[in-house]
Amino acid sequence: MRVIGGTARGKRLVAFSGSAIRPTPDRVRGAVFSMLFSRLGGFAGKKVLDLCSGTGAMAIEALSRGAAHAWLIDEGAQSASIIPNNLAACGFSERSTFLRTPALSALDRLRKTAPFDLIFLDPPYGKGLGMLLLERLAADEFLSQDGMICVETAKSDELPENVGGLSRTLLRNYGKTSIHLYLQSETEVLEQ
Repeated sequence: MRVIGGTARGKRLVAFSGSAIRPTPDRVRGAVFSMLFSRLGGFAGKKVLDLCSGTGAMAIEALSRGAAHAWLIDEGAQSASIIPNNLAACGFSERSTFLRTPALSALDRLRKTAPFDLIFLDPPYGKGLGMLLLERLAADEFLSQDGMICVETAKSDELPENVGGLSRTLLRNYGKTSIHLYLQSETEVLEQ
């Protein structure tokens, strides 16, 4: 697994051992960042929140492309050792904050830091956590007016088109994985 673009392009990232955790494959990450770039117009100066970070690859990709700061959240023991090492290897320790805590608990701590311009959400598949987190993000206004939430789910895990004040503007499938992009409802809905 490597950083695809930006200042850390080509840097190898430490991944998980075993098959219990599934990092976003490079080709899916590349497609996601292409979609995000076309909709956000770049990442420079953006505040990023990466919930259920895993290896930290999504936040690291955003930092590599110019994001101002990223908050990475994961409760896993492997993530707690991998994420800080990946951030340091890419030179992003100063522009990032890692919290080892459950995603829902982290939102209480991050309330004062909101709003975020880009939120990644990649919860464990098949547990309903994605919907709970989306509802909380919408209810507590964690997303900036022009921001975007990128949710990765199993293709079999369905999410609604509207969650609170959020509207899904895009749904793409990549094998067994689905990518959902959400914006504030009053923001103009983009073509799929």
